[in-house]
Amino acid sequence: MTEITLNTTSGTSRIYCGKGAFEKRAPLIGGKKFVITDSNVYKLYGQLIEKTFGGSTVFVIPAGERSKTFSKLTEILRAMADDGIKRDCTAIAFGGGVVGDVAGLAAALYMRGIKLVQIPTTLLAQVDSSVGGKTAVDFKNVKNLVGAFYQPSEVIVDPTFLKTLPPREIRCGLGEIIKYAALDGDIFKSVINNAENLFSLDFLCSVTAPCIRHKAAVVARDERDLTGGRKTLNLGHTTGHAFELYYRRKSHGEFVLIGMYYEMYVAEKLNALGGRYYDDLRGLIKKVIKVPTYDDVEKAARFAKMDKKNRDEGISIIVPSRAGESAELTVDFDRYVQLLKEVK
Repeated sequence: MTEITLNTTSGTSRIYCGKGAFEKRAPLIGGKKFVITDSNVYKLYGQLIEKTFGGSTVFVIPAGERSKTFSKLTEILRAMADDGIKRDCTAIAFGGGVVGDVAGLAAALYMRGIKLVQIPTTLLAQVDSSVGGKTAVDFKNVKNLVGAFYQPSEVIVDPTFLKTLPPREIRCGLGEIIKYAALDGDIFKSVINNAENLFSLDFLCSVTAPCIRHKAAVVARDERDLTGGRKTLNLGHTTGHAFELYYRRKSHGEFVLIGMYYEMYVAEKLNALGGRYYDDLRGLIKKVIKVPTYDDVEKAARFAKMDKKNRDEGISIIVPSRAGESAELTVDFDRYVQLLKEVK
């Protein structure tokens, strides 16, 4: 088991990563606990939750993005109050990214903050969303528009949970892994060397800790997106989020891959970046997902106008520049739409 420490101005997160991490760490969570999970996870791990956290209230939300709403957040807060949760209690987010986001925000808001433990059960949550303290709900058709930075005291990342994931959820997590490959030269080499084994559990176990270390290092330098360093973690996300909000037929990680693919085309056409490195990244993306083309891309692109990275009237995108590096480009909206329409 690997231990990674994330130190920020607001607190310290201990991240335990590896086989057996849940069995070793979860029983050590002391005090009164309030567990938030979703309907899919509870079907698979309800007995494990009851056995490990026996006597704790378990609040089950419907699986999927539809639970990232103010109304569901309010239900969780009401249930916490009804259960007599106090400031010395612990909220446990047991599930994927949606559970982590809404449970994390509930923990941040309740009594101005109670202890939070993240136990991610999806690949995407393990390599990315459970680490770094971003919590949120969706609002006015914009992903994560309302939220807070709130660091979990502990994150327990156990690859055992990946065994029950369907292939689509693995693809979703690979979207974030390939993002980290574009941001980190060592991860890039590892992913390229395992290009024919991307879906194997052994490879996924080997790459999880390096992805977490990269994110932890970025967050430690720029916890609240103030200096721009954390923007790099949004590589592929401007267009990916826009497409996700409009088309909705794929998962978040799949749309990250699609967003990367489209935005690399934009960067090339602006004569900003490109070359062999882009060809390698496109090859990795195509091994994970068939990149679609869209007839009504202008309607989807309008959602990019609400992206939190934007300044003035331009659309901000984070794109790979060379192995282990990225760049931020600002594109006029009309030009952005025109280039997205050209992608084949």
